[in-house]
Amino acid sequence: MTNSKVVFIGGGQMAQALAGGALQAGVLAEQELVFAEPNADQQQVLRNKYAGCQVVAQAADAFHEGRYIVLAVKPNVLRAVAADVASGITPEHLLVSIAAGVSLPALQAMFATQRIIRVMPNTPAQIGVGAAAIAADETALAADVQWVERLLGAVGTTVRVPDALMHAVTGLSGSGPAYIYMAIEALSDGGVASGLPRAVATQLAAQTVLGAAQMVLTSGQHPGALKDQVTSPGGTTIAAVRALEAAGLRSALIEAVVRATQRSTELG
Repeated sequence: MTNSKVVFIGGGQMAQALAGGALQAGVLAEQELVFAEPNADQQQVLRNKYAGCQVVAQAADAFHEGRYIVLAVKPNVLRAVAADVASGITPEHLLVSIAAGVSLPALQAMFATQRIIRVMPNTPAQIGVGAAAIAADETALAADVQWVERLLGAVGTTVRVPDALMHAVTGLSGSGPAYIYMAIEALSDGGVASGLPRAVATQLAAQTVLGAAQMVLTSGQHPGALKDQVTSPGGTTIAAVRALEAAGLRSALIEAVVRATQRSTELG
């Protein structure tokens, strides 16, 4: 097996985000895409979106098509997929799992192969600004890790973490977009309560979050220092910060990440 085709087991939103980003970045061509998707309607969506790709119904039918296999299915489906494809896995296959909560040892036992890399992307990958973590054990080939970094780098930023920390990644960046959407919605509500039209309030709230995040990433300064730069003595911002502290904003966000991490551990 020498071809460079990438087989996505599952054709949902995250599979499409990774495939689309890789195409746009020139990492892959449409002819190198294979999707194993059992839903007939979703099969047609994939054919319409990626004219040159190959779509099959069963995972077992896709494994011989390429050596890079992206397991883009829910954790509760993984065992069924493993049972279907076990006989077709060869040492040349690299498996990449995006299933939340399933550890590397569990994946290696399930698929009877050591050549697996675990990743945790998030939904902003759909527009090329995702945050993803990669976990690989000591048996992983450097070339395999680099290939996964290229794939994920096409849809955002990547970091490497030990497998044991992937639950924490799930709690922070995996589930994190939901926390930020809630914050944007609440900020927009505050704007509306203060007299702004909804569309204007939402646009300002979202752009403010985007700009603040970019400041953290590009300035290299601690978020607290950046906050202090906006906070004048006796001004409007410190009054707002006081209200947020009284309402427990920090504690709520910390607890959200911890609870999501705990839940990921339970599910795994």
